[in-house]
Amino acid sequence: MSTAREQPIFSTRAHVFQIDPSTKRNWIPAGKHALTVSYFYDATRNVYRIISIGGAKAIINSTVTPNMTFTKTSQKFGQWADSRANTVYGLGFASEQHLTQFAEKFQEVKEAARLAREKSQDGGEFTSPALALASHQVPPSPLVSTNGPGEEKLFRSQSADAPCPTERERLKKMLSEGSVGEVQWEAEFFALQDSNNKLAGALREANAAATQWRQQLEAQRAEAERLRQRVAELEAQAAAEPPSAGEKEVPSQSLEQLEARVQTKDQEIQTLKNQTAGREAADNTEREETQQKVQDLETRNSELERQLRATERSLEEVRAEREHARAEVGRAVQLLDMRLFELSELREGLARLAEAAP
Repeated sequence: MSTAREQPIFSTRAHVFQIDPSTKRNWIPAGKHALTVSYFYDATRNVYRIISIGGAKAIINSTVTPNMTFTKTSQKFGQWADSRANTVYGLGFASEQHLTQFAEKFQEVKEAARLAREKSQDGGEFTSPALALASHQVPPSPLVSTNGPGEEKLFRSQSADAPCPTERERLKKMLSEGSVGEVQWEAEFFALQDSNNKLAGALREANAAATQWRQQLEAQRAEAERLRQRVAELEAQAAAEPPSAGEKEVPSQSLEQLEARVQTKDQEIQTLKNQTAGREAADNTEREETQQKVQDLETRNSELERQLRATERSLEEVRAEREHARAEVGRAVQLLDMRLFELSELREGLARLAEAAP
C-alpha cells in the first residue's frame, strides 16, 4: 500500500477474528493480542478499505461497499461480511465506546462510498470524501486514534519533519529489550531469594538436630553419673557394715548388675559420642557449605540489584527518547493539519473562482 496514494482516516485496536470456513459458525482468532485496525482512503481509486496488519501479513484487507453492514452482536463485539474475500470478520474491543466509534465510522465510510459510487456514475465533479469526513467528523485532526489511554497510535504520511522509520524501530527495540531484560532479572532475583530461603531452612533444621543430639548426650551422661554414685554408695555401705555369710552373695550380685549396667551405659555414651562427633563434623561441613552458598547468593543478589538499577536508568532514558519522539510526531501532525487546512482553503478558493468564471 502506498502512503502517497492511501491515507489512514481512523484507527483503533481490537482482537481480530475470522469465521471458520469449514463450519461457518466458529470464530478463529488472528492472534493472542489486540491488533491495530484502520480505515484507509485510496484517493486514486476512490475507495475505502479496512486494513489490519499482523506481523508481516495483512489479517484484514476489506474494501467497504455500500451494501455492507456492520452488526453489533454484543457490547464489545461486532462483525461484517466481505463477499469479495468470502469471509466474515469479527472484532472484539476493549470497551463499548470503542465498538460504538468503530460502528459509527463504518456507517460514515459506507455512506461516503455510496456517494462516491453515485458521483462516479453520474460523471460529475467529485470532491474527495476523505477530506470531508476528516474535516467535520473527526476533529481536530484528520488522523485519529481511539485506542484508549496509553495506546495512542498516530498515523501520518511521509514528511521530512517526522522521525525516520529506522529511529522508530530502534526506540521500539530498545524499549522491548529493556522490558524483557528487566522481567528476566526480576525472575532470576526471586528464584535466588527462594533458594536462599530453602538453604536457610535447611541450616535451621541441621542446628535443631545437633541440639537434640546434644540433649540426648547430656541425659546419658547424667544417667551414667547417677549409676556411678549409686555404686559408690553401695561400696561404702558394704565396707562400713561387714555382711554375714548369707548376705554377702546378694550385694555381690547387686554390685555385678550395677557394674554391668554402668558398662552398658558407658558403651552407649561412647556410641553417642561417636555418633555426635560424626554428626557434628557433617553438620559443620554442611553449615560451612550453606554459609558459603548464602554468601554467594547475597553477592549474586547485590549484582542483580545493581543490574536492575542500571536497567531502570536505561528504561528511563528510553522513555525520555520515546517522549521526545512523540513530541516530534505531534509537531509533524500539526504541520500536516496546517497543510491539509491550507489545501482545503485553496480548493475552496479554486471552486469559487470556477463558479465566478463566465
